[in-house]
Amino acid sequence: MRLAALPLLFAPLLAQAATLSVCTEASPEGFDVVQYNSLTTTNASADVLMNRLVDFDATSGQLTPSLADSWAVSSDGLSYSFKLHPGVKFHHTEWFTPSRELNADDVLFSLQRMLDPAHPWHKTAANSYPHAQSMQLASLIRQVEAPDPLSVRITLAHPDATFLATLSMGFASIYSAEYAEQLLKAGTPQLLNSQPIGTGPFVFKRFQKDALVRYVANPEYFAGAPAVDALVFAITPDANVRLQKLRRGECHIALSPKPLDVRAAAQDPSLQVLSTPAFMTAFVALNSQHAPLDKPEVRQAINLAFDKASYLKAVFEDGATAANGPYPPNTWSYASALPGYAHDPAQARALLAKAGLAEGFKTTIWTRPSSSLLNPNPSLGAQLLQADLGEVGIQAEIRVIEWGELIRRAKAGEHDLLFMGWAGDNGDPDNFLTPQFSCAAVQSGTNFARYCAKDLDQLISAGKRSASQDERSRLYKEAQALIQQQALWLPLAHPQASVLARKQISGYQVSPFGRQDFAKVSLQR
Repeated sequence: MRLAALPLLFAPLLAQAATLSVCTEASPEGFDVVQYNSLTTTNASADVLMNRLVDFDATSGQLTPSLADSWAVSSDGLSYSFKLHPGVKFHHTEWFTPSRELNADDVLFSLQRMLDPAHPWHKTAANSYPHAQSMQLASLIRQVEAPDPLSVRITLAHPDATFLATLSMGFASIYSAEYAEQLLKAGTPQLLNSQPIGTGPFVFKRFQKDALVRYVANPEYFAGAPAVDALVFAITPDANVRLQKLRRGECHIALSPKPLDVRAAAQDPSLQVLSTPAFMTAFVALNSQHAPLDKPEVRQAINLAFDKASYLKAVFEDGATAANGPYPPNTWSYASALPGYAHDPAQARALLAKAGLAEGFKTTIWTRPSSSLLNPNPSLGAQLLQADLGEVGIQAEIRVIEWGELIRRAKAGEHDLLFMGWAGDNGDPDNFLTPQFSCAAVQSGTNFARYCAKDLDQLISAGKRSASQDERSRLYKEAQALIQQQALWLPLAHPQASVLARKQISGYQVSPFGRQDFAKVSLQR
């Protein structure tokens, strides 16, 4: 008698102790991380395949060495000198065999590609460079030099208190200049997005959209070989299915669980719940470039019309705290005294009348089909907002759009109301302001409110240039007050970041930024 072989992806993995399977909620947009700004793409590319000059340790709140063993900053805050770690090897794959170890040329390539419009690789990014552009790195970085093969010096045009922290972000990953040259000579630069090369703990093997991403361990990883032999991202949009697969042993770790699933997993003796307060904010972006959302009174009316307390209870099932602005409460410049918008439909109708819209108007609500940490129940959340807006005369049509398409079209500014979330991934409060509210971020597409105003832009810029945390806090609190007064977002929630895992998993730590580190994760046999 012979048993039929089950497909590898769905076969229980408990016996395959060397393969770590992670149930994720969506496909990455690609693997050339500099082109994208979604956390899903960062997790599948930068977090497992690549490294940056520095890392940010969320536990200590400090920057730590990565590809750079050390760094020094000049007294005027303009020059940053990095000493690279020797002996770092790039991945060996079927499509690339490196002839040398990482050196300063790779850092220069990785940065200059994003900064210099004349660079031969600059125009190869179909989706441009949203993070680099929103942070105005091209005007901030005056020069990138290599004094010797293991040294890099970056000179800024003006001091920037956020610069080092910015270098820990996924888009600041270091690429192989040798591999890039090989692709350019072959006329196939687009393969950087589908056949990536890095220095990270895992090596890319295969991607099947909406199904899986397969990696193998990098035995030559400079920080030490991973504890598992292989890694699989099992793409599973439905949170309920992720929990079922976890229980059956088809996955070892399940990301972005619903609050109800977190409670259920806590009662399951075969599972464990790992949690930490998230450095994230869920929100609805109001496109200030689309009439009548270009009127502050209309945006304020939408905030007043929404019953946030009911939304939090229904969608987050009391697994999150109410958001009052862009910052989570654990941000060092959080403005706790801002009044916010209470649920007041009568005042919302009065503001609409003041704006000349006493009869209401029609608009659209965009949301994703699959759940995530920042949007556990997209359909229900959109329906609740639709109903509340209907009570004050705003007729909103719900449009459910696949995640990758949603991001692409939202960055182009096609949306009216957009359910979205933002995770600060370097510990600095500016990581919410510059990407989401600066004028440069309107051009790059990450500013989903599409709002550009001189007063707000000056507050953000001044905060980055100041070396005083007290002064930065003062400026950022002013910025938060302005953002709230203009009602650029409908702030929703600050969730608890939770991950579900089987009991045999050890070494995994939940990041408040949503970043993923599987290099130290092991499976008990």
